[in-house]
Amino acid sequence: MEDKKTLFSAVQPSGTPTIGNYVGAINNFVKLQDEYNCIYSIADLHCLTVKQDPQSLKKATYELMALYLACGIDPEKCIMFVQSHVPCHAELTWVLNTITYPGELGRMTQFKDKSRTHQDNVNMGLMDYPVLMASDILLYNTAVVPVGADQKQHIELTRDLALRFNNRFGETFTVPDGIFPKYGAKIMSLSDPTKKMSKSDENINAYVSMYDDTDTIIRKFKKAVTDSDNKIVFDPENKAGISNLLTIYSVFSGVSIEDAVKEFEGKGYGDFKLKVGEAVAEGIKPITNKRLEIIKDKAYLNSVMIKGAENAYRIANRTLRKVYKKVGLYKAEL
Repeated sequence: MEDKKTLFSAVQPSGTPTIGNYVGAINNFVKLQDEYNCIYSIADLHCLTVKQDPQSLKKATYELMALYLACGIDPEKCIMFVQSHVPCHAELTWVLNTITYPGELGRMTQFKDKSRTHQDNVNMGLMDYPVLMASDILLYNTAVVPVGADQKQHIELTRDLALRFNNRFGETFTVPDGIFPKYGAKIMSLSDPTKKMSKSDENINAYVSMYDDTDTIIRKFKKAVTDSDNKIVFDPENKAGISNLLTIYSVFSGVSIEDAVKEFEGKGYGDFKLKVGEAVAEGIKPITNKRLEIIKDKAYLNSVMIKGAENAYRIANRTLRKVYKKVGLYKAEL
């Protein structure tokens, strides 16, 4: 355990997780837990940057922890916790804010995008999101962070802040590296394959939720946008819809993209989309059954959260105390 690198990742509990969240994050969490010392967080503080219904946020946090467990993330192998249960995240963010420049945050693509889509609530938390993310990572001496391509800017800022702090105050933080999965890191919308699949999409047919039933999944894939061609090949630039479906099929069937192309050679789009839908429904079914079973056991879920928060706090607080000492905050001692 001690010679393994530490890996950190987090998922927001806003809304219902999509198969994009599963493919790009949660499924990889399971694969990585034997290779690294894994720390997985449910990033509820990040959710507050946009308007939330409080009861829905609580419910989503609870259900996401159940989904983590149902997917195979093992609390005996990993530290699993809810971000707001460890106050060090917010505390370190304040310190890192003092070495972060407004121009750096204003250039963030996600800030620009969310400012356009949430014009009635462009708040400082929305701009400061990447600094909180940096705190999430740096508190745990994280060596690697599995991320999608859309988070590349945030990892670069995290590295910059770690180096900036270390140069100013002495070696304190581990400078993390991002891991960018070759396939499945970015699942696209079923209705517009040029856009990332999003659980906040107004078109419910654009995404497949991890909580959808079989009939709903099949129906959504039958409506998936493809193109006017009839060839099933992997070409993200010219055949975005087909390439997205091939990626999804590969993940849920276990068949490589190359073999999937051979499997569907000469087949029509209708048959292809049905097979993709069936593969996803079949892959989600055991997870759904397990998740519903776990949700009923509130005592167990709460115990996982409490134990995870205690373990996370021990590591995070050690880092935060070191930071406070380095920047000169006085600690009274009897």
